[in-house]
Parts: sequence; C-alpha cells; structure tokens
Amino acid sequence: MSSRRFMINSRSIRNGYASFDGELFNHIVRVLRLSPGDPVTLVDEKGCEHTGLIDQVAKEWVAVKITQTNLGQTDDGISTRITICQALPKGEKIDLILQKGTELGAHDFWLFGGRRSIARVREDQRDGKLERWNRIVAEAARQCGRRIVPSVSWYPTAVEASDSVTHDLRLILWEGEREQRLRDVLTGISPPGSVIVAIGPEGGFDPLEARHFARHGFQAISLGSRILRTETAAIAILAILQYICDDI
Repeated sequence: MSSRRFMINSRSIRNGYASFDGELFNHIVRVLRLSPGDPVTLVDEKGCEHTGLIDQVAKEWVAVKITQTNLGQTDDGISTRITICQALPKGEKIDLILQKGTELGAHDFWLFGGRRSIARVREDQRDGKLERWNRIVAEAARQCGRRIVPSVSWYPTAVEASDSVTHDLRLILWEGEREQRLRDVLTGISPPGSVIVAIGPEGGFDPLEARHFARHGFQAISLGSRILRTETAAIAILAILQYICDDI
C-alpha cells in the first residue's frame, strides 16, 4: 500500500510517536478509513518528513509510530523566496490566492487591510481567520507535495506591512504605472534571494499606500495593458517570477 501524506505540527511528536485528534483524525480515520498497520508519511512545519505506521486508533485520536525521520530542506528546493503581500479581497478570493499561491511555490503570505479593501478583519476575528488561512495553505502544501508549509501573517494596514520588509527586491503591482514592466526591472540582474510583491484589493491601492510602499523601496510595475483581478494578479506574478527564477 502506498503511504498517505499529511501535514502536522512538530509538537504532536513525542517519544517516537505522533498523536493527533480533530480534523486530521477525522480525515485519516473517518474519510480515508485508515487503520492500525497502514503506512503514513507526516511532514511538519520545519520540512522534516516522518514515515511510520498507524499504531492505535481510539474514539477521538490516532497514534502513529515513527520509524524514520528525514531532516527537511529549509527552502523546499526553491532558490528565490517570494512573499505575496496581498490586500485582503472580498469573499473567498483569498482562499484561492492562498491555495494556488502555495501550489506555485510562494514562501509566505502577508495579508493586510487595504484602505480600499471591502473585507475587514476585526480584532476579535484575527486569530480565527489566521487559523483558517494557515489550514488552507497546509492542505494545499499536502496536496501538491510541498515539504515546507508557507506561513500566513496579518497586518492591519499597508503601513505596518511595508514597515516590516527586509526583502532584496520589492515590487508593487500598480495600475497607475504605464511604462515599467516586470521584465524591465529584472533585465540584467541575477535572481534575487528574496522578493516581495504588493498587490491591492479590488479597488486597487490608494495613492497614499502606493507612495508609502515607494518610500520603502518598492518599484511600481505593470503586468501589461490589461487590468487583472486581484486574485489573477497574485497567481500571474507568482508564475512569472518562478519561471524567471528557474523554479518552474
């Protein structure tokens, strides 16, 4: 039998066993109907890969006996770390961005409340939202076979997001930019070690936000004559950057 692959937290492993309940238990036991003796592969947030066999199945938890652990690749084999700095869009668009962005190799996601964002996150909603968003990227990483799960962070405003930047190359997709394309910025330079791309919500960036990003070294670029939806822009820029950086 082939080994099923699951994303876990390293804290669930103790003394050669991994145990868990909740959604992962439900998926393993009630959906996949795995039982004692079945092989599984567990990948933690550090990229370590643990192979083992299901040892016990209780009413609400399952235990796996670890037989081998391989240390993870810290960068998932990706040469350039790409951060998507995304203003929160409305509805379920952020789910698509996180899912497809993970599949395309995003290193992490910085979500923030844009001045023109329709969707809002209240303080009392923040932890629940972050938990849900991180579940989405963990599941996407499991399905596409990534060993490293991208992290998801939240910033209330564009100011707080841009103040945290340390990346080598900083880009902002700005509909007001008419001349400079991505290829203009990347021509003649070696692939950077890290890139961050700021993307606005449905209504685009407020000019004050664009100026603030510019003060923090972000270069405004255009993706062409067409104005892309915010979720399309995130997917398109990731695919382009991965191709340029030889990761696709």
